[in-house]
Amino acid sequence: MFADPPDDAPTAGALSSVFSVYEVVREGETVVYYGEPLVDRSALQRTALPLFRDHGYDVRIEERPGEVVLAATPARDDAESSAGVPWTNVALAGLTVLTTLYAGAQWYYVDDIFSVDVLRAVPFVLAVMGVLGVHELGHYVMTRYHGVDATLPYFIPIPFSPIGTLGAVIRMKGVMPDREALFDIGVAGPLAGLVATVVVTAVGLLLPPISVPTVQTGGIAIGFGNPPLLRLIAWALDQPLSYGAGLAVNPVVFGGWVGMFVTFLNLLPAGQLDGGHVMRAVFGPIYERVAPLVPTVLFGLAAYVYVARDATNAAVVWVMWGLITSFLAFQGSARPIEENDLDTRRLAVAALTLLGGLLCFMPVPIRLVG
Repeated sequence: MFADPPDDAPTAGALSSVFSVYEVVREGETVVYYGEPLVDRSALQRTALPLFRDHGYDVRIEERPGEVVLAATPARDDAESSAGVPWTNVALAGLTVLTTLYAGAQWYYVDDIFSVDVLRAVPFVLAVMGVLGVHELGHYVMTRYHGVDATLPYFIPIPFSPIGTLGAVIRMKGVMPDREALFDIGVAGPLAGLVATVVVTAVGLLLPPISVPTVQTGGIAIGFGNPPLLRLIAWALDQPLSYGAGLAVNPVVFGGWVGMFVTFLNLLPAGQLDGGHVMRAVFGPIYERVAPLVPTVLFGLAAYVYVARDATNAAVVWVMWGLITSFLAFQGSARPIEENDLDTRRLAVAALTLLGGLLCFMPVPIRLVG
């Protein structure tokens, strides 16, 4: 039985050039268009996606026994904004400024965080939030380019931590049209973040070192590993990564270190991480068969650094990420509507991006030194 779609949904006539509709039914909040495609799947997708999006719907092309349907569901609008202002994003960004300012004050050895001296940590705030924000904005720009609905970045403040934040995320709300879109969106964040990371690191290395107090006997210091990319930038600029007693590299360098570590973690080929998106786009559905191996590798890395490097803290980091990637592998990766192969240019970009991620790897990222 033919039924008219809701008033706010596309009419059967609006689809007549690409999809001959013979029945429309409601399944809960989903509007299902039964019909016969008049063009190939890619052309149908290119017409249907923007048409339904303009009417406030997300649509998927589904194959049901003996027929093809367009299943449309209302697009979700975030309740975070009023009059176009994304208040949740603004509030989280403001809180993250405060938490990273506090963290930066510790790196600059500011005794009184309520004094004007705390402003010495502003470069640290700009460095950390800059590399993380540019990473997420890379994703955001590409979601807009491919017409995938997404939120602005949500920063995650973490009080009383060495960094002050767990990073930033965007939430994609629309369907993924094809593997090209999945690749472009997945790779844009790491590439943009790497560029920002290199710039921030170079600036930090060129800034003068800071004075540091002498560590008291019996005290504990935090040591951070130097990834190959950091050493490469320091070599290119002929700048040291360590100084004698009483001096340390400018904390802005640590903002670059954060960018490198975040880039490597995001490029782990698991589930909804950037690396998972890139690998799913490159290899297609077959990638999902090997994705569960990622947690195994991380657990093995944890065992190695614990036994061979006596790095308990680093082992804890890799065990934690082994558990995270186990969960992500269980959840599965993004599944684009169109399973089209990537062109040679994108495959080359994928190889360069993964190489950049490897340059950010360090087996012992953090160590407590007693």
